[in-house]
Amino acid sequence: MLRIGLTGGMGAGKSTVARLLVDHGAVLVDSDAIAREVVEPGTEGLAALAAAFGSGILADDGSLNRPALAAVAFADEESRQTLNSITHPLVGRRTTELIAAAPADAVVVQDVPLLVENGLGAMMNLVVVVMADEDLRVHRLEQFRGVSRDDALARIKAQADDEQRRSAADVLLDNNSGADDLAPQVHALWERRLVPFEQNLRTRTPAPHTGAVQLVDPDPAWATQAQRLIGRLWLACGGDARAIDHVGATAVPGLPARDVIDIQITVADLEVADGLRDRLSEAGFPRWDQVTGDRPKPTPQDSSGTDTALWAKRLHGNADPGRIAQVHLRAEGAPGQRFALDFRDWLRADAAARAQYLEIQRRGVAAAAGSTGTDAIEKYLAVQEPWCDSVYERVPRA
Repeated sequence: MLRIGLTGGMGAGKSTVARLLVDHGAVLVDSDAIAREVVEPGTEGLAALAAAFGSGILADDGSLNRPALAAVAFADEESRQTLNSITHPLVGRRTTELIAAAPADAVVVQDVPLLVENGLGAMMNLVVVVMADEDLRVHRLEQFRGVSRDDALARIKAQADDEQRRSAADVLLDNNSGADDLAPQVHALWERRLVPFEQNLRTRTPAPHTGAVQLVDPDPAWATQAQRLIGRLWLACGGDARAIDHVGATAVPGLPARDVIDIQITVADLEVADGLRDRLSEAGFPRWDQVTGDRPKPTPQDSSGTDTALWAKRLHGNADPGRIAQVHLRAEGAPGQRFALDFRDWLRADAAARAQYLEIQRRGVAAAAGSTGTDAIEKYLAVQEPWCDSVYERVPRA
């Protein structure tokens, strides 16, 4: 199933987005609702909170007095950590139960207020963050939840800041204008990204390259996008990955490139790569079976460049149609594994090399003009790859 992490600061509008996604057919797993459930009267959670913070957090009927708990639990960092250490394991256990009960083809939306703070993004196939200006969020908390301004500000300051949320977000939804402007954003997200993402994930199909081949201006967000993907890949690979690196043109700051993130997973050998096939597919990175190796690079010792076995690899692609990415699995020490890193570092360090490569990319785009999809990519590579062959021996080795 497709797991979407939904988060945002207090008062940003997560609940509104969650409701809209449910209306489209999503299965909601609401961490706030679960957090209330695990501290109901008679639960181990409520008993643990009373032991940690005192009986003053209990109402006359023995239930949890939430304002009283908030007053002591958000007073300082140590108290907040104590609260989290009690509730988070209980919420996690119940969350696992609810996700396991969802249909296999579900889009599961996990509403997690502290997703960023607790570093849970790598566990999700996609992270959606709802954003709104702080003053507006404070106003909403005062008006709709009866929270005082000072209390609202204290809670907001205890959470991640906007920059941290942006770094964690695969998708940003702007909720500064209210539900009328938010609904079209959610509809577009559902139709254009979540529905095809779920289908790709279920059928183990990488999101295809569609449209024309084109260069775009360098995007500073490429680096953070790559790091989010790398986090998910590390979680899937565990100790079977020797290294996971952002490579290719989007890993070179300031270089125009095709809007494709290339990532290299270094493994001990391709038997390990084959063993990772299912785990990567389940994490959202199915295999491209059509690709079994890189184009061999000729060297003075092997001018024919025909030793394809040395250049074997496995290629996976991101199932998310909103972020095209290629994941290359290569054996440690193989020439393709070394060249991916050396070529990237050469372009980073050498302005003349970057200029040459940019010109080659432009020629490749011109050659692919008028074509789309796989045909366009093949025409682009027919220009790019011979140039890479020609500079292979010039690229400094690490």
